Amino acid sequence: MRILIVGGTRFVGRHIAEAALAAGHEVTLLHRGRTGGDLFPDATHLLADRNGDLGVLAGGHWDATVDVSAYRPVQVSALAAALGGNGGHYVFISSVSVYEPPAAPGYAEDSPVRELPPGPVPDTVTDETYGALKVLCERAAVEHFGPGTLVVRPTYVIGPWDHSGRFGYWVHRLARGGEVLAPGHPDRAVQLIDARDLAVFVLRGLTSGLAGTFHTVGPWLSFDALLTRVAAEVAPAGTRLVWVDPGFLLDRGETGDTLPLWYAGDDGDALVNTADPGAAIRAGLTLRPLPESVRDTLHEPAVPGFLPPDREADLLAAWGQSPKAKSVPPPTT
Repeated sequence: MRILIVGGTRFVGRHIAEAALAAGHEVTLLHRGRTGGDLFPDATHLLADRNGDLGVLAGGHWDATVDVSAYRPVQVSALAAALGGNGGHYVFISSVSVYEPPAAPGYAEDSPVRELPPGPVPDTVTDETYGALKVLCERAAVEHFGPGTLVVRPTYVIGPWDHSGRFGYWVHRLARGGEVLAPGHPDRAVQLIDARDLAVFVLRGLTSGLAGTFHTVGPWLSFDALLTRVAAEVAPAGTRLVWVDPGFLLDRGETGDTLPLWYAGDDGDALVNTADPGAAIRAGLTLRPLPESVRDTLHEPAVPGFLPPDREADLLAAWGQSPKAKSVPPPTT
């Protein structure tokens, strides 16, 4: 197959490109040339900013297009116009962030989604508009590319080349051992998928003509279970998780930006990471064991910008003096 990947040099797109080339497909990468320009010498590289002139696509013809980097519906519409019907089977990488707060765990793909208020579509993607804009992207995809469109909705994506560093923070932090500040509620649900498994599902969907919307997610587990399983792979003896009240952390300016995979907002979104992966599994989604992802992440450099060790120590010391400290479960050994 001739496959066009829009945004194929970073993380998810890079894994899709690697899987496609390994399977013998002819791959074209549309990217700005800012990162990964030296990757995949066997692929065709087209340099363009998707927010500008997409004339480099003129005259091209592909059997499938994978869109990894659309966050506003105008980007989907502009890509469709530039392809002029020559993009083939379209795959859009969306997110479980499209959903309104789920009413119960195990929600399906037809659950209520977020909507923007009446008025112009915002030009800026923020935490508040991200999910609703992805909804509009999905609708634009079906409008322009037809009912054969494949939409995948992952949750937290992990694995090699993850420039966000969210999962990597916990792998590297637990590998250092000692008392580890664990934020929020231990039983808060979290769902992950390795980018390599997501890539394989996308490629299978392309080659089989799969259409529709699918949760590309792993089984949900509690935050405590996740950190405990990561610790079992990388942490030295004596490592302890110290669960700290979310209000205590918020009062001191800590958020999910410094303590990743912790959603510090409204508890109404507590179930967003409990999506039912059943439809995707029936369509061929396979999931590697979590320890494999943990070990491979440990070999990646840690991404800076999260909670510094000295700040963590200060917070743990202050927490130890707090009356609230006695109201949470004891640390996990």
